[in-house]
Amino acid sequence: MSQRVKVKVSAGARGEKVEVTGDGSLKVRVTAPPEKGKANKRVLELVAEHFAVPVSHLVLVSGHTRREKVIDLL
Repeated sequence: MSQRVKVKVSAGARGEKVEVTGDGSLKVRVTAPPEKGKANKRVLELVAEHFAVPVSHLVLVSGHTRREKVIDLL
């Protein structure tokens, strides 16, 4: 069974961080720029690290070009 997580991303930030918000969604800051999928790739790596799962267990469902993303954990 998969788990769906809402993520709000700040790309091009000074540091990298994953925070859990009050509603259970994640706020992720990445240093990677929001171009050519670099930030999305880094977001998936940090979320995988946060949940202690391999990146291959994550699927970016929506928000490929937006700050608000939905990720499924398989």
